[in-house]
Amino acid sequence: MNPLPTTMSAWCQERYGGPEVVVQAQIDVPQVGRDDVLVRTHATSLNAGDIYVMRGEPLVLRVAFGLRRPKQRVRGMDAAATVVAVGERVTQFKVGDEVVGELAGGALAEYAVSTASRLVHRPSELDVTVAAALPVAGGTALQAVDRAGVATGQRVLVIGASGGVGTFAVQLCAQRGAEVWALCGERNRPLVESLGAAATFDYKKVQPGATELGEAEFDVVIDIAGTARLRALQRLVREGGKVVLVSGQGGRVLGPLARLTAASIISVGSKRKLLPLAATGNQDTLNSLVALATAGSLAPVIEHVSSFDEADAALARAADGHVVGKIVVTVTG
Repeated sequence: MNPLPTTMSAWCQERYGGPEVVVQAQIDVPQVGRDDVLVRTHATSLNAGDIYVMRGEPLVLRVAFGLRRPKQRVRGMDAAATVVAVGERVTQFKVGDEVVGELAGGALAEYAVSTASRLVHRPSELDVTVAAALPVAGGTALQAVDRAGVATGQRVLVIGASGGVGTFAVQLCAQRGAEVWALCGERNRPLVESLGAAATFDYKKVQPGATELGEAEFDVVIDIAGTARLRALQRLVREGGKVVLVSGQGGRVLGPLARLTAASIISVGSKRKLLPLAATGNQDTLNSLVALATAGSLAPVIEHVSSFDEADAALARAADGHVVGKIVVTVTG
């Protein structure tokens, strides 16, 4: 086996800002800690979280990611990759294993390091492009569906159904036997219906409170867009119903935190619960997604596949905020 290189190509940022601050550069290959796995990245997909960290907004996230500049200079959380080195305490992976995972960042590079607990094995029949699109968006959708307890015979409304999380959520709810209604852009309605939605509406014309949706018509609402008033969302569900809040709009400083905090307060004593979701990467969730995708039961919607040299354009496209499904960047063959 050839020795590992000491440097690699990566897309890095030295300061917070827009896509223009992310540049391709040669940097050191990361070191492997005792509980870590070093992988050669084949593909990564972009998520809203990558854009938030790139911009450093809302400002509250800088407490965790770096006050003046990002601690992790390389964006990219989703990864489909090959293991090239393992730490001394890692027993579940070996060099040569194909893996998929949700990293803490660093996947927009030829090599990335991850704790072993963030990775799972990738079956050979699961394409790397598909695998790379699963972890963050698919994991968020699956945890939202689980938190809501979506079941056969329920009526579920997905708000923001054509994005990365939304396209997964529609599929997962339909698979569980729910009747799925969805809000999305007008041009995306046929796509969302093909994923399993029984009824779709143009979000520019129909929002919570509109007569088309009615009141107390749903068992579950999964709100990904994060713009509707909380009380309006509550009125959509029946007694005992649940509204899962995946995201939320907010100010430049706190972002969605104020909205999500208000939701928790409003829910106290209510028979129509508002449930903020704090999705976390874990092996159980990822293994479930991999199994579904390998069986052909779950398929990411991939709007565009970019080459590694075009990653800056891919970031600009993702930052625009109107991506249908996912953008995947191929890194190495």
